[in-house]
Amino acid sequence: MKERSDDNPAPRAEVVDRIWELAKKIDICMFTTWDGHQQRSRPLSARVRRDEGVIYFLVDVSGAKNGQLEEFPTVSLAWVDSGGHKYAVIAGEAALSNDRAKIAELWSDWDKVWWEDANDPTIRLITVTPEDGELWDSPNAVVAGAKMLVAAVTGAAPEMGDNAKVKL
Repeated sequence: MKERSDDNPAPRAEVVDRIWELAKKIDICMFTTWDGHQQRSRPLSARVRRDEGVIYFLVDVSGAKNGQLEEFPTVSLAWVDSGGHKYAVIAGEAALSNDRAKIAELWSDWDKVWWEDANDPTIRLITVTPEDGELWDSPNAVVAGAKMLVAAVTGAAPEMGDNAKVKL
């Protein structure tokens, strides 16, 4: 897999764009916190707002992650498009708030699965400000399989796609 980083500035804008696009397209991410002893991950629906430079999450007032964020605000967000063999990770700082206006703005009918309406007093907002990201953009399964078969026959390492790390 070709690896790119901020040291190679030519594709940086493309990589940043792709990370934001994948995050928005995939929606559900694994939201990982640190509890002081180990990492904890859970799936959350991301409200990706590139124009604001943040990613929002509506969460319940109860839950271990809220306390973890107060003590350890650095989080990791991971999105997987397994059918397309594409992966994006964003690391950043998270803040928990009770911003009722932003909660109302972000509210969707899907949120009724968890709460009655946007005025539910148990809803909280997590705002993540990204600091860096990483992208793995691989070919589809058929292409990947063919490349691995050729590599097995020839003994050469297969070119499986791109990996890039960038500051966001």
